[in-house]
Amino acid sequence: MKYEPINFRDKLSMFDQHWSPRVIAEMNDYQFKLVKVSGEFVWHAHPETDEVFIVIEGSLDIEFRDGKVTLQSGEMFVIPRGVEHKPVAERECKMMLVEPKGVVNTGDAGGELTAENNVWV
Repeated sequence: MKYEPINFRDKLSMFDQHWSPRVIAEMNDYQFKLVKVSGEFVWHAHPETDEVFIVIEGSLDIEFRDGKVTLQSGEMFVIPRGVEHKPVAERECKMMLVEPKGVVNTGDAGGELTAENNVWV
């Protein structure tokens, strides 16, 4: 086993695509994913699981049907399972997602922004 830290900046420099999460580590049945986002995503929910958003750099709005939360660098938010939401970033935002293996980024919505799953950097 290698005893080396995972450097977020190094991993984020390995890809440019927006809305396409990249796995950097696993713990039990959970994956830690880095993602770059810009613009509006799709309304969606994850009926089987909560989802954690951790902003590393930038700012992110997470819209809900009855309000929104704004996250800045160094902040996180847990979206409860089944809650419909839409992430929006006016400028590029770099984040970490923590979620179970196999979770599809567009949840129950599908569509053209659905990213390939389980892609590692």
